[in-house]
Amino acid sequence: MINNTTLQIKFRQRLNKLASNDYDNIECWQIVESFNKAQIEWCRRQLHGNNMYKEGDEMSKRRIDDLQPLLVNLGLLTIQGDTFVESTNFPENYLEYKRVSAEAVTECCPAVAPDDGIAGGPQSRGRSMTVYLSEVANVDIIMRDPLKRPDFEWGETYCTVQDNTIRIYHRDFDILNPVLTYYRRPREIQIEGCVDPYTLVQSPADVICEFKDDIVELLIDEACAIIAGDINDANNYIRGSSQAEKNN
Repeated sequence: MINNTTLQIKFRQRLNKLASNDYDNIECWQIVESFNKAQIEWCRRQLHGNNMYKEGDEMSKRRIDDLQPLLVNLGLLTIQGDTFVESTNFPENYLEYKRVSAEAVTECCPAVAPDDGIAGGPQSRGRSMTVYLSEVANVDIIMRDPLKRPDFEWGETYCTVQDNTIRIYHRDFDILNPVLTYYRRPREIQIEGCVDPYTLVQSPADVICEFKDDIVELLIDEACAIIAGDINDANNYIRGSSQAEKNN
């Protein structure tokens, strides 16, 4: 893993003029801010497919390999509505939706007891359901459509995302064990002793980038382009932007 000392050296190497201290006054907080900004921009491009290869989320082995550290599961806590269950917990580090999985039970097909033998417990198993993501505008239309509405026999239902909640819809069955799979925001780096000018809080320890070293190299180029743009260094801006995208 590339540590933060090496990261700062690479920043200054790409922004300083040869044998010159013209740009040697780059503050550590500028490196942190630009690098964390570069992480978010890079992730959004890869997830959406806005890169030179037009490869989005899981469209190639490289995209899967690069983004898999950010893919996590969250068990949803829900409250019951008339035609849906609504989550009461939503991840603070949420970046992009991936999928929702859930199980369902009915009176004739109750939950199967887990190994501890307690039926209806938190780990009880129901029928696995395929949960499609739908637009909020089409909720009523789907619910009236006999081919698209939630159906226990077909093992299908749908969900929506609004106001930082997940709604999973049902008709003649109950939802069990819903799980949200999502891409989280990458961990922000910190440099020990660096004072954040926005919060005036000093970082107590180094927090290094969690991505692989080859991705960190791309993020350094992109972050350098951000700083170069801030200081009107056109050459380094063009170089950093092109290198970051060409090697993606």
